[in-house]
Amino acid sequence: MKNLLSLSVVLPAYNEAENIGLTIASAVKYLSDRQICYEIIVVNDGSIDATPAIVTDLAKQNPQIRLVNHHRNLGYGSALRSGFDRALHEYIFLTDGDGQFDISDLDRFLPYIQDREGNLLSKIVIGYRAKRADLFIRSVNAWLYHIFIQWVLGIKARDIDCAFKLFPRHIYQSIKPIKSDGALFSAEFLSKLEHFLLREPSLSPIVELPVQHFPRRFGKATGANIKVILKMFWECWQLKKECNEENQIQLKPGTLSGINHIRS
Repeated sequence: MKNLLSLSVVLPAYNEAENIGLTIASAVKYLSDRQICYEIIVVNDGSIDATPAIVTDLAKQNPQIRLVNHHRNLGYGSALRSGFDRALHEYIFLTDGDGQFDISDLDRFLPYIQDREGNLLSKIVIGYRAKRADLFIRSVNAWLYHIFIQWVLGIKARDIDCAFKLFPRHIYQSIKPIKSDGALFSAEFLSKLEHFLLREPSLSPIVELPVQHFPRRFGKATGANIKVILKMFWECWQLKKECNEENQIQLKPGTLSGINHIRS
């Protein structure tokens, strides 16, 4: 008998009143059409616009939509942690509330987590933006950040901050805590995930797949805020110190990382 896939969709949102309704509607249609058991967790990270009111109204119409409220802005990482920690279903799917990703790209992810007999597999599948749709200066900043993080932390992922990730909830529980409250959360998550997979050779390596990326239609991105950047450097330094204090994991000859790049 085919197992029913159950999915917790986590949408962090900060001042996304013009985007969040469309993003939720798209997710509900996609998941319902594919008969996926789901919940949608929207983490409102201290928005000062109508974001929480919109999500509250939608939750009244659909009990599978849940609102988690931060009464002040705590940071992107804090929003992700709140959503992940409250997830109830077997798999967690992360995407942003700003509408820059198309949830239908999950069609290419699902075959990696469920075999032909319908058995669910403990695999992690993460996206990389096939063509980044940000403004030039934001793309340059993202490239420099990526190079810096790879150099400092040794992460092998192709697109560290791509907000399109699918992974088993029990694996997230195994690598907690993820301490970063800000922009470094994804890097810390992947760093601890890679180390966890190296300690658990029975688990499959991470699969990376390309996803579409669209220009932001409404609102303003906040990742380039100088306070966000400075906080990221501080958290990166703290994470590097923590990694240095842990026992070094010896790789088998010929093993490069816990990531298996698959492109199409």
